[in-house]
Amino acid sequence: MKNKQTQVIVRQRIRKEWFYVAPGVWGIQDKVVNVYLVHNPPANNWVLVDTGFHSTAAKIKRVAEQLFWPQVTPSAIVLTHGHFDHTGSVIRLSDEWDVPVYAHYLEAPYLSGRSAYPPPDPSVGGGAFSWLSFLYPRQPLDLEGRLLLLPENGNIPGLDEWKYIHTPGHAPGHISLYRERDGVLLAGDAFVTTRQESLLSVLTQEKRLSGPPKYFTYDWLAAERSVKTLAALKPLLVACGHGRPMEGKELKALNSLAENFKKDAVPVSGRYVNDPAVAGIGGVEYLPNANNKRIILQAAAALAVIGVGIFLIDRIKKSL
Repeated sequence: MKNKQTQVIVRQRIRKEWFYVAPGVWGIQDKVVNVYLVHNPPANNWVLVDTGFHSTAAKIKRVAEQLFWPQVTPSAIVLTHGHFDHTGSVIRLSDEWDVPVYAHYLEAPYLSGRSAYPPPDPSVGGGAFSWLSFLYPRQPLDLEGRLLLLPENGNIPGLDEWKYIHTPGHAPGHISLYRERDGVLLAGDAFVTTRQESLLSVLTQEKRLSGPPKYFTYDWLAAERSVKTLAALKPLLVACGHGRPMEGKELKALNSLAENFKKDAVPVSGRYVNDPAVAGIGGVEYLPNANNKRIILQAAAALAVIGVGIFLIDRIKKSL
């Protein structure tokens, strides 16, 4: 009896660690980011899309056992882009599984040790995650012999029914994945379904279709074109790197974002708003100057808010 109860508890815990997206597509949320496990019926294999943080690896392996046992190893890992919250487990998992990692060729410099990303801009977005972005890792990974470039024809090795679309702006080689037969779009961070700059929105997982996370977006014109490209697909369901899946009438907001991107998504001011960074096949080629005074003031304010929050939580705990 005790063994059965233990098995039920384990199953319930695992079930809470993943969410259903669409036929053959499941998601895992770890802290503030999502990763996706995608089944490929023609070959009866599966592919992992993004890897979250370093801590996400254990969740991914548990969920893979639940969904795909005994085939718990994917045929490949596909990265929408290389920012730290999407690649935290990629080295560990690709080594452990002995599988290739696919990315767009313009993302390769940041995954092969050749270039750091453009620095985040803490002055945009007006939320805690923006203010603290100066602390986020941006140094390149080195995937050594694991990294393979996606073919230029839009095909995704290991996912016969899917195509990738180059959607730069948030990252130079950012891609989104689309399954035409049922209109399922894995958008990555080309746009998101919460306000990622806001701590409150992220903690509550407020459903709000928004532009790409502002603090890492280095080219707003490219980001606008990417959103328009994805809206033109008329997807029936979208799942993003941040936030919960949206479908049906909820996606009217995607059309609105595409039509009103400058007003609804682009910051009024910021390091990259009127002067984007330039990136090529070798990595970052040009960076506009930063407003260091403004960044320092906002960083100090953010740290003060966090300090007050920690103090209040501690006082509350002591009073209980």
